[in-house]
Amino acid sequence: MSPSAHSAQLAAIAELRWRMFSNSLRTTRGQLELVSRLLIALALGIGGLGGATGMAIGAALMISAGRPEFIAGLFWFVFIFWQTFPVVATAFANNPDSSDLLRFPLTYRSYFLVRMAYGALDPASVLGGLWLFGILLGIAYAKPALLLWSSIVVLIFASFNLAFMQMIFAWVERWLARRRTREIMGILFLLLMLSFQLIGPLIEHFKHARPSVDGYAEIAIRVQQLLPPGLAGDAIVQAVYPRVMAALSSLALLCAYLVLVAYFLHVRVRAQYQGENLSEVAAASVSQFDRSLRLGWNLPGVPAPIAAVFEKEVRYILRSGPMLINLVMPLFVLIIFRFGAANAARQSAGFLGRAPDMAFPAMAGYSLLMLINLVCNGFGGDAGGMQFFFASPVTFRKIVLGKNLAHSAILAVEAFLAWIAVAYFYGRPSFKITIATVAGLLFAAPVNFVAGNLLSIYWPKKVDYSSFRGQRPSQTGALISLLVELFVIGIGVTLFMLARRYGNFWVATVVLLTLAGVSLWLYTFILNRIDKLIRRQQETLVTELCKA
Repeated sequence: MSPSAHSAQLAAIAELRWRMFSNSLRTTRGQLELVSRLLIALALGIGGLGGATGMAIGAALMISAGRPEFIAGLFWFVFIFWQTFPVVATAFANNPDSSDLLRFPLTYRSYFLVRMAYGALDPASVLGGLWLFGILLGIAYAKPALLLWSSIVVLIFASFNLAFMQMIFAWVERWLARRRTREIMGILFLLLMLSFQLIGPLIEHFKHARPSVDGYAEIAIRVQQLLPPGLAGDAIVQAVYPRVMAALSSLALLCAYLVLVAYFLHVRVRAQYQGENLSEVAAASVSQFDRSLRLGWNLPGVPAPIAAVFEKEVRYILRSGPMLINLVMPLFVLIIFRFGAANAARQSAGFLGRAPDMAFPAMAGYSLLMLINLVCNGFGGDAGGMQFFFASPVTFRKIVLGKNLAHSAILAVEAFLAWIAVAYFYGRPSFKITIATVAGLLFAAPVNFVAGNLLSIYWPKKVDYSSFRGQRPSQTGALISLLVELFVIGIGVTLFMLARRYGNFWVATVVLLTLAGVSLWLYTFILNRIDKLIRRQQETLVTELCKA
């Protein structure tokens, strides 16, 4: 296909996106989406410009002080942020899914470029790009002669980060789509978390062996110089002195990393473009054995329709590798706090190190925060199956109750595991703190379910739980849900801090139980009217969830 044809396809896609955006503004829902996007963009813009200013000042000071080798630290910071931020902020990165374009007669080249363009609009890419631009400005201010060379280095490093982020997501989604590789990755993830336990003993062992520590530090510095952030920094350092051949060699190695990453990304994108199906559902068999009836779960005291919805939600989550990783994050964060910033060498440095009795309430609140994607878009995973709900002889009250029951079970399991982890790392939480935390969850969970159920009705969005990129709910829904979470957690933090200050957690428990009664009444009130609300929004739900 000629270059003009590629340009025509890209122009058609851009025009399509613009028409979809402009047409969405004709509805109240679209206007609210625009407001939420502007608010999120404003917050990201403040962070991006503030970070870029700091990076520019830091880079200028390093060059002016004759210590350009420290610039590698700035590149490492940008690299780590660029690759980790998309994992923890999927709810607020609402870029379109490029796989939706596969039903159109696009060439592979056009599809690849569109995918990269979508990735460039990701908040992590925007923030990382602004910060790299800040580094470039700082270098140019301190040494204007390096502007052209630094621009080339920064551009290649930015391209590497963009391609590396896309490649990681593409391959992880591929691995998580199969049960065996999902189990292997789960084991590796657990081993990674357990490895943090070695940080404290290692620091304790080596703190009296200064020569050994210096030797390991020297090895670490040499190793990082061979990795992309270190190569980008070294290319700048060598140009400062100047050492032309050394600078060119570092840039050449950085380009080699970019080519390698782009190749592995090409392998995955090409497979997707050719119609690869990552589903692990086996082909239908005609044997009599496969036709046998498989009974659903029988939950004591729970009506069959509610139990069926409960089972469906649990199976969705258990088959979603990204969602399982998201739910394991509270335990991972707890280990980071225990053996990372507040490890054995600096045990009193962090908040949990100074107040270990607050570890269980903190982890319970964080577990509640991890349920945002599930709660505020409860029908998103059903997608086209939403039509069966409307056709089934079951009220939506029972369907929503089954979903909320599944979310409550997940929260209960998360809280139980958090209690065990806190007991192991910080000591067993006292009985009064445990009861107060449970009372706080009884207050917070119904409030979140009320907000989540309403947002699921008025701001639904089709999601794909098998993909990291496919879990994004409506940005308006995510923003409102986050505000509700901050309100609820703010009340809990205030009560727990006052209770800790005055040494009386029983008063906080009574207040939280009173608030729990109010929230349960509100939840019941909304639940009893859920059928009328859904029937009014039937057209919106079917349109949003059943779109191709």
